[in-house]
Amino acid sequence: MRIPKSWVPILAKRIVESLLEKEMVVLSAPQDRLLAKTEELITEELMVEDRLNDEVRALLGKHTSDIERGRMDYRKLFELTKQKLVRERNLVL
Repeated sequence: MRIPKSWVPILAKRIVESLLEKEMVVLSAPQDRLLAKTEELITEELMVEDRLNDEVRALLGKHTSDIERGRMDYRKLFELTKQKLVRERNLVL
């Protein structure tokens, strides 16, 4: 995650307050539920890259011996693999 987790509630609160202030949403549930759902969505989106990094590490971990024998740069291979998955899955990081 690129931002500290402690910022998520602050961001969520500002987003919800701004949407309500500008009358861009009409509440059909308590504001607390909207705030909690907003925090959940923000956290989920921020963790996309973390999950992708874990997946790339797992993929490359299966080929560690090949990487070492071929004297490939792990970091470069990591970035290339990550970029390929981002393109294939149309992810926004």
